[in-house]
Amino acid sequence: MSLADPAAAQSATEFVPDPRLTNEDLAPAKKRNWKVFDLFAMWMSDVHNLGNYTFAAGLLVLGMNVWQVFTSLLVGFVIIYIGMNWMGRIGQRHGVPFPVVSRISFGVWGANIPALIRAVIAIMWYGIQTYLASVAVNVMLLAAWPGLESWTHSDFLGLHALGWISFLALWIIQALIISQGMESVRKFQDFCGPAIWVVMIALAVWILAKAGWTISLTDTPHPVSTGEQWRQWFGAIGLILATYGTLMLNFCDFSRFAPTYKTVKRGNFWGLPINSTAFVVVSVIVTAGSLEVFGEAITDPAELVAKVGNTWVLVLAALTFAIATMGVNIVANFVSPAYDLANVWPQKITFKVGGMISTVAALVVTPWNLFSNPTVVQYFLGGLGAFLGPLFGVIMLDYFWVKRGRIDVDALFNATPGSRYYYRKGVNPKALWAFLPAAAVSAVLALVKDFSNVAPYSWFIGTAMAAGLYALLCRTERAAGEAAASEPATVEG
Repeated sequence: MSLADPAAAQSATEFVPDPRLTNEDLAPAKKRNWKVFDLFAMWMSDVHNLGNYTFAAGLLVLGMNVWQVFTSLLVGFVIIYIGMNWMGRIGQRHGVPFPVVSRISFGVWGANIPALIRAVIAIMWYGIQTYLASVAVNVMLLAAWPGLESWTHSDFLGLHALGWISFLALWIIQALIISQGMESVRKFQDFCGPAIWVVMIALAVWILAKAGWTISLTDTPHPVSTGEQWRQWFGAIGLILATYGTLMLNFCDFSRFAPTYKTVKRGNFWGLPINSTAFVVVSVIVTAGSLEVFGEAITDPAELVAKVGNTWVLVLAALTFAIATMGVNIVANFVSPAYDLANVWPQKITFKVGGMISTVAALVVTPWNLFSNPTVVQYFLGGLGAFLGPLFGVIMLDYFWVKRGRIDVDALFNATPGSRYYYRKGVNPKALWAFLPAAAVSAVLALVKDFSNVAPYSWFIGTAMAAGLYALLCRTERAAGEAAASEPATVEG
């Protein structure tokens, strides 16, 4: 049976997909039941976490005021919204996940390069985020039962007994959720996304009440020059782009389940420019309130909740933070490697098997040791993260500019020499020639201290450089496509 739309698959011989390239999870989605709220809740799950709170609050401490943080991150989220719509269009239109989309530009076998890069980053962060959620659970347990403090005196492989219990509990819960497939992920993030708003709104009301309902939106605890404020303003945009560049790359993993492209755009609109900006604004207002009330900017919400002085409030907040962290973990760090690993060996690895491999790997790397090692986080994960922009640049330019959205879905599952996406031995050398130098430059800018002033823009620079190089390499292919395009373009406006 053809993998393409039945209406467009009229041919004398029925196409049989190569079993080395397909399984039920990699084939075009049959069930399209992700509605606007599901995508909106997915973004809430991704945005509502301690890391984003601390990032937004940290901008206030660095010298920006509330209005500057609001405008910079609003601009950043609008740019992210546009990028997500681009990748979302590809996923929704063709119904395939990221590693299969990568075959369009990198080749049927070359697609494993971007897929495995994305998978390694996701697995590492999956473990780290699970560990951070377990820290919130530890706070909850110690607040409710102080006697458990004795369980923190000895450790094994760098983690004390209470930490092991909390980490393994969350690890098992997440494994159970993801073992049920994408439908289970959808239902879980529908709950996780809104949960953190309960704590955030309560925290904002409490701190504003203590501040007498008056806080300054123009003051900052560490005033800097106007020039430095502008540098930080643009830097914040660059950093938020780098942060969301991971999910921007594989957003098609989610949009493939949406019934229409309009659904994707609406879900992204409410989830990114609206909800995400609102979350960071509340985070900054709460931080500004802490400066007014306590004389210092408290950027850790758990520390601020502790100042409420009520054990059960702390327990509830810590539990909510843990749930929210699991939500972002599953959305941003589980779905991608599950598909990416399935792409390596579709005959043996399904989405569920790939997910289980990811969860086991996330445990084996002892993420608490990774997180406590700045060298690993900065140079290994930061270096790999710098590769994501160039990958995005190549994939987007190839789809929209070179191929103009004219994709043969059946050919994405065809490894016969001479087939449309076989290129040279299954790999597109032009994609590699554009990606590799751009990735090298992006990594240097992100990691070398001499370039610290431009480091926040490494994702954008890498994306633009890879797209530019690929455009030069594919001029002939683009011109040939223009000459052959006698029928209207199939890409939606």
